[in-house]
Amino acid sequence: MSTAARRRALRLTELVVVFLAVPLALYAVRHDFGQIIIPTLLVVGGTCLVLLLLDPSFDRRRLWMPARRDASWRADLGRIVRLFVPSALAVALLVAFVAPELLFELPRRRPVLWLVILVAYPLVSVYPQELIFRTFFFHRYRDLFPDHAWLIAASGLSFGLAHVFFGNWLAPLLTLVGGLLFARTYARTRSTALACFEHALWGDFLFTIGLGHFFYGGAIGS
Repeated sequence: MSTAARRRALRLTELVVVFLAVPLALYAVRHDFGQIIIPTLLVVGGTCLVLLLLDPSFDRRRLWMPARRDASWRADLGRIVRLFVPSALAVALLVAFVAPELLFELPRRRPVLWLVILVAYPLVSVYPQELIFRTFFFHRYRDLFPDHAWLIAASGLSFGLAHVFFGNWLAPLLTLVGGLLFARTYARTRSTALACFEHALWGDFLFTIGLGHFFYGGAIGS
């Protein structure tokens, strides 16, 4: 086996173990991981950041700006917002129709906690997740997926699988859709910041609309 083939095999094994086997093992354990989610994210995200910074082939601009010089922040932000507004309205109407008791549950019942989440969530949860599932994932495993569409799909799927341990079907389903959306944004812009903005927009919205309960083992709604 050539050096390139051996390296590819090792990367594929790493991907399967870290992004498939580990989430499924956590789901099998069925333990309440609520108290260690954020610390774990910070440690894993920090590790991915260090590995990226130590890699001379990594373009550090991707951590805060689009890598393409002709990319327009205004155009990308406009695209994100134009997609978010009607989609969020549709989700809000669906929640109001299917589970009206959940609608605005967190801001109604625990407004202070809601405001804290709006500010803290993008910093301690969104950024580490985007470092792991977009910036690190795209850079480290890009050679395994010559077709860009497959790389986006793999990133989205791994993001959905990372949420199976919450023990409900809605969390992995919504994060699968969100993962595909955020991966597409990162693929277009090569910007962690823009992917984080889109992720934070949707995340804060879901907590506001009453679906945050499904992403924290029910702890927030208690």
